[in-house]
Amino acid sequence: MGILTPDPTGDLAWQTAWQSTTFRWKFIIGIIGVLTLLMAFPAFFQTIEKNSGPVLNDWVLNQLPPHDVSVPIFLTIWATALLLLVRARRSPAIFMMFMYGYIIVSLSRMLSINLVPLDPPAGLIPLIDPISNAFYGKSYITKDLFYSGHTSSIFLMFLCLRRWSDRLFALIGTLLVGGLLLVQHVHYTVDVLGAFVFTYPLYWVGKKIALRGWNQIGPKVR
Repeated sequence: MGILTPDPTGDLAWQTAWQSTTFRWKFIIGIIGVLTLLMAFPAFFQTIEKNSGPVLNDWVLNQLPPHDVSVPIFLTIWATALLLLVRARRSPAIFMMFMYGYIIVSLSRMLSINLVPLDPPAGLIPLIDPISNAFYGKSYITKDLFYSGHTSSIFLMFLCLRRWSDRLFALIGTLLVGGLLLVQHVHYTVDVLGAFVFTYPLYWVGKKIALRGWNQIGPKVR
């Protein structure tokens, strides 16, 4: 896998990208898409909370007494998000890949949650994530299960980052978050594994959409 080292002159990278009409249109459309999703999330999540489905007999969860590990989950995800934001400040390619990847992954999750309705695992402890929970609506959501949004989001960050040290940090964070979600019984094992299975190909789709048609400054992203 080729590695893109973000150009040290971040302002120049963004200025050069902004000169491309294609980039400007993709940037504006992407921002509108993200904002539309964020506005739609509360109604969607409140609606799916009314659905019902089976409670899975999850062997892994059966071996794990539930514990509240909200704080390390929250800190790991948002520390990785901050790192991504810092890198995107110097690389419009990273920003665009994550933005379009996030849109496609979110739409995929909305579809899969409706197609595979599940009731929450036994022993679920509500996850305290004040940033993510702000988009869920007034009540805590327990049925946004297949597949895991927290795992898919941090895994997408890993895929979008380019420095090997950043990717190592994000990969460790992804595995940690996936495991801790099971410890807290917020998700089934299949929800966490499904996040890896679905997010990887969807990232490539988002990457193709995000980067095609405008000239990047510096080495190409592979």
